[in-house]
Amino acid sequence: MTRLRDYISKISFLNLVNVFDNGIEAIGFLGGNKIDLIFLDIQMDGFSGIQLLESIDTKASVIITTAFDSYAIKGFELSVLDYLLKPYTFERFTQAVLKVRDRMMVQPSPEPSCIFVKTEYRLEKVFLDQILYIEGMRDYRQINTAEKKIMTLETFREFEKVLPSKIFCRVHKSFIVSINKIDTVERDRIKINNKIIPVSETFKDNFYSMIS
Repeated sequence: MTRLRDYISKISFLNLVNVFDNGIEAIGFLGGNKIDLIFLDIQMDGFSGIQLLESIDTKASVIITTAFDSYAIKGFELSVLDYLLKPYTFERFTQAVLKVRDRMMVQPSPEPSCIFVKTEYRLEKVFLDQILYIEGMRDYRQINTAEKKIMTLETFREFEKVLPSKIFCRVHKSFIVSINKIDTVERDRIKINNKIIPVSETFKDNFYSMIS
């Protein structure tokens, strides 16, 4: 870990946010914070780095750092960007992080203006700029717009994959909100169109970083 901290400090475009040796704590942090790059060791307390990677849904680039080469195939099956075999040199480390920078510098494709949602026996078109918030209701998710409410069995995880992360934010296990539609925020409570939505501890840091 000392070697990794030292190498990170030498790269101007890298900023070390947090370090965990416990997989459960790492999952909790990743669930409420947006991270661009994860350096993931195979050996962790609680469970392995591979098990952690299989447990999370993240858009972050992942570089595995380990003394074991037997996990390389599994790592790449899970779309890791690179695999650093200990002891790795600073030159090899730099090569790996430059891959991340190059990928982030690629011009992103235009964000969609609408999504199609499964509801009953059809796919319904929903314009993103009309969505106020999405609320979990037992097995269903309810999309709330100013005009109507749409019930769907699609999960929050599926919504998080297709909704633009600059506009939509998970603020509670039962709510995703459109940042553009927020009227007020007071004492960890969001008001949208007379609906009061709580901000939970898990998602608080990411939400406030988006609106600050």
